[in-house]
Amino acid sequence: MLEGFLDLQRATIVWKARGLSDADAAKRLLPSLTTVSGMLRHLADVERSWFREDMDGQEQVPVHYTDDDPDGDFRVSGQDSLEEIIVEYELACAESREVASRYALDDLSAAGEGRFSLRWIILHLIEETARHLGHVDILREQLDGVTGE
Repeated sequence: MLEGFLDLQRATIVWKARGLSDADAAKRLLPSLTTVSGMLRHLADVERSWFREDMDGQEQVPVHYTDDDPDGDFRVSGQDSLEEIIVEYELACAESREVASRYALDDLSAAGEGRFSLRWIILHLIEETARHLGHVDILREQLDGVTGE
């Protein structure tokens, strides 16, 4: 059930993003770096960070943010392909599913001194993905008027 709710949020954010031009997906409508493309790239990094780094203890997992640029995952331009960003996000989700398949819900993370269980990580990802889905929903309506689930 938890994985199903997370997958619903993952699929819905992709559905909400599809159909935008690369330029519109990268368009900043707020003073922050918040864009549709940036949200998807951020969520790809979030997936990899929580599942591959924290849960599985993998090192040197590719992400777009750095210590020098903590907002690197949000930095996109109209030249960034929305479709490529969606493909990267879907790949990160598939990687997360593969990691999760090797653990029980109450297993503790390899990183962070076992501070998080897989159950906690999945619940956190449901919350974070749903929150950012709300952002994308509003941005999409502002960009071209498209609404709905």
